[in-house]
Amino acid sequence: MSTRIAPHDWRTSSYTTTTNCVEVALTPDVVAVRDTKDRHGPVLTFSAAAFSEFLAGVKER
Repeated sequence: MSTRIAPHDWRTSSYTTTTNCVEVALTPDVVAVRDTKDRHGPVLTFSAAAFSEFLAGVKER
C-alpha cells in the first residue's frame, strides 16, 4: 500500500463495544480497512466507489 495512513486517521464505529470490529481510514486516494484485533496486520484498500457499492449492498440486506 503506497498511501500513508496516520494513526489518527483510523476510526471505529460508535457502536463498537469490544475489539471484534474493523477500523476504517478515509484518505484522498483510498478507503482502508483493518481488523481492530490486529492493528499491525494486513490492511485492505478500496477505491471510494468500490467501498460505496459495498456499503449499499450491506444496507440492502
